[in-house]
Amino acid sequence: MNITGNTVLITGGGTGIGRALAEALHDRGNQVIITGRREGPLREVAAARPGMAWATLDVADPQAIKDFAAQVVRDHPGLNVVINNAGIMLVEDLKAEPFDMDVVDATITTNLFGPIRLTAALLPHLRAQPSSTVMTVTSGLAFIPLTITPTYNATKAAIHSWTESLRHQMQGTSVEVLELAPPAVATDLMPGHAQNPNSMPLADYTQEVIGLIERGDTPRGEILVERVKPLRFAEVQGYPAMFERLNGTH
Repeated sequence: MNITGNTVLITGGGTGIGRALAEALHDRGNQVIITGRREGPLREVAAARPGMAWATLDVADPQAIKDFAAQVVRDHPGLNVVINNAGIMLVEDLKAEPFDMDVVDATITTNLFGPIRLTAALLPHLRAQPSSTVMTVTSGLAFIPLTITPTYNATKAAIHSWTESLRHQMQGTSVEVLELAPPAVATDLMPGHAQNPNSMPLADYTQEVIGLIERGDTPRGEILVERVKPLRFAEVQGYPAMFERLNGTH
């Protein structure tokens, strides 16, 4: 992916990692469109970056995705980069009675169905571009679970696998497929993340990610900052110790 000269759509672009990426890519000469469920944060981000576009979109709504995809292509015919960033991370108690299936449904619909549906809706347009990119935002927890967020982990593992399949199927086309797998980053994705001293500062994370993209340092199509590598490669570097570090022992 070129770091400049693109038309970039970022879901969940009003806050957190999505906002930071939107600002960084805008500042490097890209036309950026941000989406999210709440109008207020989107307006705020776009107002601080003249020329940035925004639109509300709930990626949990299948019809809204179809309508949005058609509209964004009309409004931005040069669209060539889609970053599927929108997601939710919720704590679940699997021993609870009754068990809260609403959390499960919301997490799967947002984190898994959302990026699959949006990518499917935009893929014909992206394949018609001379060069395009689909980027999914997964997590280090796709590779080893934080057990208090079981459905979140499962959706990220699923979207990692789906991304690998998409990458393989897009071989020979104009579509590059990348996966961004963050560690814990100091955002408001979950209560306490922003204040947790173990979370990577957002500015540091964004700077490292942009540097990796700029250098083309994306082996296997994965964008991995140094702090996520112990999670990504836990299976070969010591899974039990990393699992205990994340979750403690019983």
